[in-house]
Amino acid sequence: MRNGISWQEARDLLLSLTEATEEETLPLPECAGRVLAMDLEAAQDVPPFDRSAYDGYALRAEDVEKASETAPVTLRITETVPAGKVPLLEVTRGTAAHVMTGVKIPTGADCVIDFESTSFTRDTVTLTRPLKRGANIVRQGEDVRKGTLLAPKGTMIDAFLAGALASQGVSRVPVYRRPVIGLISTGSEVVEAGSPEAPGKIRNASRAAFEALLIREGCAACYLGLAGDDAGEIAGLITRGLTECDAVLLTGGVSVGDWDVTPEAMTLAGAELLVRGVAMKPGMACAYGTARGKLVLGLSGNPASALTNYCACVLPAVRKLGGRKDVLPVPFRAVLKDGFKKKSPSERLLRGKLTLSDGVVRFEASAAQGNAVLSSAVGCGAFAVIPAGSGPLEAGESLHGFML
Repeated sequence: MRNGISWQEARDLLLSLTEATEEETLPLPECAGRVLAMDLEAAQDVPPFDRSAYDGYALRAEDVEKASETAPVTLRITETVPAGKVPLLEVTRGTAAHVMTGVKIPTGADCVIDFESTSFTRDTVTLTRPLKRGANIVRQGEDVRKGTLLAPKGTMIDAFLAGALASQGVSRVPVYRRPVIGLISTGSEVVEAGSPEAPGKIRNASRAAFEALLIREGCAACYLGLAGDDAGEIAGLITRGLTECDAVLLTGGVSVGDWDVTPEAMTLAGAELLVRGVAMKPGMACAYGTARGKLVLGLSGNPASALTNYCACVLPAVRKLGGRKDVLPVPFRAVLKDGFKKKSPSERLLRGKLTLSDGVVRFEASAAQGNAVLSSAVGCGAFAVIPAGSGPLEAGESLHGFML
């Protein structure tokens, strides 16, 4: 078992122990937020033919190359092609086809003019300016060429990828099964959110926070229950989680106090303890292990501390479990907007927001950074890293960090 390793080492260790869930094939409308389980290549060009960019007239550029306000050119309209239909006639010298947006360009035509730029009757259209060949034509394959890699394996399906798949006629998609993460809350002082106020009790903020975090990552959060400070009771919930879930995440009882029994419970449930504590603040207290090939992750009972550890160390493994290729949060470098007065004997992760002004990216740290202060994390999506051994920092210091 390893004690007090860096959070980067802990993150990499958890990643090395994680494999993606098995594959399943689902209807496209059910795949938002799911992760592709294979590379997907375009089977056809999009659009599949040259098409009009406007409602207007398809014609030959050479017929209007001398058109002007003083020398307008009038063309005879041979046909009208509604959306969803194909042209039947060739555009020849002195003629044009009335076309709708998206219609296939008729044979012989090499440009399109929008109807607002013309004067027209039922049978003719008049232009007062020339057009270049190719004007206002969306070329075949301009969006996607056949054989193009639409998305690699491990890509989360968003609205744009869903649209690209639909344009290829893909109606069923191979994806990774949604990971099920078991959540266990511990602590004799903890009660559920709907409970009335009671002396010595605190409501279960960690449950709601982690359910939201896991759902955001495309996981299913399975709440296994709330256990008191009893190793046997906690072990029973872990055992259930190992049967029903792909990983188990606990909050509370991972420090070194008399009632911190979560590591003992993990061992009772058959887990091999791999890590006790990481060198970071907040989020130092933790216990990571494995059982039956699944991660068992014990985090602090202080919500802000637990969330920081999760975002730095655990989140990449959760993403990998769901099949994601881009598992690491997005790195950044920014200057500290305001000073930070505390010393940082170990690496410190500050919660905050990124802003951009005068061409400079600034990190605005939340006012309160305590282990138990959850409210200051509201609206924050970035963590800045203060190196170990740092003293108080002045505004304008350059820091690196990561965004969720």
